[in-house]
Amino acid sequence: MQNLDAFSYQCGVIDCFNEMVHAGLKTLALSRPMDSAQERDALIPFARESCARYGTKLYIEDEPLLTDLFPISMNLGKHNMLLYQADHILDQYLRLKRWKESLVREKVYFGGNRTQIAWDFGRLLSYPEDAIRRLIADNQEKEQL
Repeated sequence: MQNLDAFSYQCGVIDCFNEMVHAGLKTLALSRPMDSAQERDALIPFARESCARYGTKLYIEDEPLLTDLFPISMNLGKHNMLLYQADHILDQYLRLKRWKESLVREKVYFGGNRTQIAWDFGRLLSYPEDAIRRLIADNQEKEQL
């Protein structure tokens, strides 16, 4: 099998997720987290073209929502793009980030509150409940506050 360069691979991921959002399979999709804003920014022209083709939208994310849904190293300090179609989906994502920030600030981001943030994020990503449950349970690398 021929090796793909990282840029071409990322373009394929972005295009695939845009198609899934357009088709209604996902309400929100995330690009692969990238180590630098420069790496992510190089993909923005392609991402915008893909969004125009599928009627989706792009949000640049430099401070991703960190939850127990994914290992902390997957997103901490990373840069990515959010792909969505309806503005209220982005609003829900941003509200979820603010809610988590509030819970952390009030020192109540633990137990059910912490789990609820991860569940709400998983639902926003259109993950089935069994997948959300498994991802949270299997995550051995959770954020330490």
